[in-house]
Amino acid sequence: MNIFIYEFLTGGGCYALAKPPRSIPSLLSEGQAMVTALASDFASIENVQVSLLGDRRIGLEVEHGHVQQVTSAAEEQTCFAALAAEADWTVVIAPEFDNLLIQRCEWVRASGGRLLGPGAKTVALATNKQRTAEHLTARGLRTPQGIVVDEGEPVPADISYPAVLKPLDGAGSTNTDLLATPDEIEALGPVAFDARVEAYHPGLPVSVAVLCGPREQRTLMPCGQRIADDGEFTYLGGSLPLSADLTDRASSLASRAVATLPDALGYIGFDLLLGEQPSEDVILEINPRLTTSYVGLRAATDYNLAQAMLEIADGQTSDIRFQDRSVEFTTDGIVRTTIETAS
Repeated sequence: MNIFIYEFLTGGGCYALAKPPRSIPSLLSEGQAMVTALASDFASIENVQVSLLGDRRIGLEVEHGHVQQVTSAAEEQTCFAALAAEADWTVVIAPEFDNLLIQRCEWVRASGGRLLGPGAKTVALATNKQRTAEHLTARGLRTPQGIVVDEGEPVPADISYPAVLKPLDGAGSTNTDLLATPDEIEALGPVAFDARVEAYHPGLPVSVAVLCGPREQRTLMPCGQRIADDGEFTYLGGSLPLSADLTDRASSLASRAVATLPDALGYIGFDLLLGEQPSEDVILEINPRLTTSYVGLRAATDYNLAQAMLEIADGQTSDIRFQDRSVEFTTDGIVRTTIETAS
């Protein structure tokens, strides 16, 4: 079996960016951590070969798998199509902004390849933050109230404070800001992108990944997120496990959310905020792709997480189980584990 893994930042995607966002360094760090871990896991499966694209300027190196280097946007697309056509499955990891993720998922389909990830309907839904909120709210799931502000328009001064400004199609915390006072809105001026302004919710930030297939949707162990107190919600990494109560609340919310998606397949991540009471829990975003939590989750199980992804996507059952160990991980893939012992 041949698996093609494409990660945008390390795989040549930056050649196509006219104006890279300010968060490129952090996204690159996360991208390298994800693609390295995923390539290692797939390559350790018997009779599986792994192929990847690499931006020659970055010099992507993986211990397992063949990296094909590219030097331009045109070469990236051509090589991508060839590798996707040859592969049994293609995994696409790319930011949602500027239709980058949607476009590369379409490249897989256009080449006749098979995408190990959610279908076009789910990707399009999750890429638009307002559409995501409306979709989930209509199905009885709580999300922050918010409004859309078009590019070039100012944020309305009569919003409730504090509020969060984020791109309508953002990835991670790219161009995300906390708006605490009317003075900050006045200083901001017209927004430079189509945005969503939503109510700020205090609470514990949590991510939950779900492995999806035609027969089951397996919710993985929720991870607590470490978010910088910098007004920009910079993601620093995470840890697991949570307490039993918080694990149940986060898992239940993610399970209900993924059940509403039209063509869920592969790995899908959910960003949540857990309040003081279950009634205060909200879903912030859906990530229709691999997330950085993968590097922590794989350390919390003795089962091959990539193999579980393949099994579930192929309609089989998976025996993945998580062990009694604490895991902390950073965005650059550094993982620390502690075996839990009875006191």
